Amino acid sequence: MFEIESKNPNEITIKTATKTVTIDFVNGVIMADLAVGEIAGPGEFEIGEATIRGISVAKHTKTIYDVEVGGVHIGIIGDFDENLDELGISDILCTSSVKAIKDINPKIIVATGNIDGMVTELKLSSRVEKKIKIKKIEDLPAIQEVIALN
Repeated sequence: MFEIESKNPNEITIKTATKTVTIDFVNGVIMADLAVGEIAGPGEFEIGEATIRGISVAKHTKTIYDVEVGGVHIGIIGDFDENLDELGISDILCTSSVKAIKDINPKIIVATGNIDGMVTELKLSSRVEKKIKIKKIEDLPAIQEVIALN
């Protein structure tokens, strides 16, 4: 089981049973109260129940992240929408890019930007939640949903 929340517009926080991992998707920094401090850039990391893959994006200094918890993949890309092949399939996508949503086709979209423009272009409805709770992969919706966290 894990929860996703966002108390800062530039960050996504994933809480598992033993760890809280916050990813600043604007600066590409992972914060998880680790002895080594913050983690930044590409690489593979295991933090509690989360396996995190930082992916360097060609022609950019940006890092995007694939976080896997309990078989559920969470893509954290912010406004980025180029060369997303390495990210792979995301069940949950944290983004403001309509192009990325169309390319990846996640079950849950966590809006990180202008939600009104996004839902209009995608022809979807949205809802506002304090957090998203996922107990198992079967808890993911059958129909694509847009969620704004506040």
